[in-house]
Amino acid sequence: MLLGRRPERYPWVAEDGVEAARADTTDPESVVAVARAVAGPAGVAGVVTSSEYFVAVAARAARRLRLPGADPAAVDRCRDKRRQRAALAGAGIPVPAWAAAGTPQEALAAAAAIGYPVVVKPADGTGSRGVRLCGDAAEVGAHSTALLGGGRDERDQPSLPAVLVEEYVPGPEFSVETFGTEVVGVTAKHLGPLPSFVETGHDVPTPFLDPDAAAALKAAGQRALAALGLGFGPAHTEVRLGSRGPVVVEVNARLAGGRIPTLVRLATGVDLIGATVEAVTGFDGGGGPLPEPGPGHASIRFLVAAAAGRVRRTGGVAAAAAVPGVVDVAFSVRPGQHVGGTGSFLDRVGHVVTAGPTAAAATAADTALACLELDLDAAVGVA
Repeated sequence: MLLGRRPERYPWVAEDGVEAARADTTDPESVVAVARAVAGPAGVAGVVTSSEYFVAVAARAARRLRLPGADPAAVDRCRDKRRQRAALAGAGIPVPAWAAAGTPQEALAAAAAIGYPVVVKPADGTGSRGVRLCGDAAEVGAHSTALLGGGRDERDQPSLPAVLVEEYVPGPEFSVETFGTEVVGVTAKHLGPLPSFVETGHDVPTPFLDPDAAAALKAAGQRALAALGLGFGPAHTEVRLGSRGPVVVEVNARLAGGRIPTLVRLATGVDLIGATVEAVTGFDGGGGPLPEPGPGHASIRFLVAAAAGRVRRTGGVAAAAAVPGVVDVAFSVRPGQHVGGTGSFLDRVGHVVTAGPTAAAATAADTALACLELDLDAAVGVA
């Protein structure tokens, strides 16, 4: 059963015949009341979300229903990136140099102290929305003014009145996928062109990574969970491998996005989504061991709209699907739809997924992505 303020905003609800009910998903009490009403005498089996916007509400609702779930205080600590960074730094975990700013003037002062270039981002954002590399004071001033002037997030809820200004850490980016306190794997992340940080692809496991570096990344992810008080269910920790070793950029107390759980299942046989459902329903007691990961490989590449515009035509799906190793290919947009220009995951308009016994799955994903076609009208009048 899906609970949402506007379930109709998700096309798959009707397409897949998913049961849905309306609830104020910003209010744990509303979630609890509606969940109890729709569950009836059978009772609520579990509460879960994969959305960063609602992880804190889901944790509180589960606690009120006396169901298994993450510690709400730990989830709150993750959601507020200021508190998350302070907790990580306080535990001695390497993080980028950073400062919180409540005004553009404070952001400029922080950037000057840290040194350019800096990354400026919302204190409670997700999906790379509002994350930007700023090379000088003019860019910091303009971007922090825009972020602080919004006041509400993408779900039209009040956002934290602060931005993070942080050191830019050059180097490849990875994510550590964990369940409970156990590392399931390390994902190599592909990013689009700066100044945005749009994730354009993932490889599971990381191909050609030195074993010592992989071990250091895994240790950084586990230390970050411990510092934040996490240890129930899935978590997704983003790490840069810089000149001074792993630097933890962000910890998310939820399943990874970007189809990473699908890649983990295809590559290793570990079903993170199924394990999460079992944990929140208490089916396995919330802490049963996961199976030993298998030795396969899987990759995803996203087609990203290079500019804002209206979709005129999509194509190339059959050609992409014919590439050996491809297991899924699709567009997420249709002709007439406005796309691009956000500098976030919303600019992704299609994907290809590959799987196989070797790291050649990554090369196959690149080959298949090149087959996809996207024609856009110019963004004149696009809002």
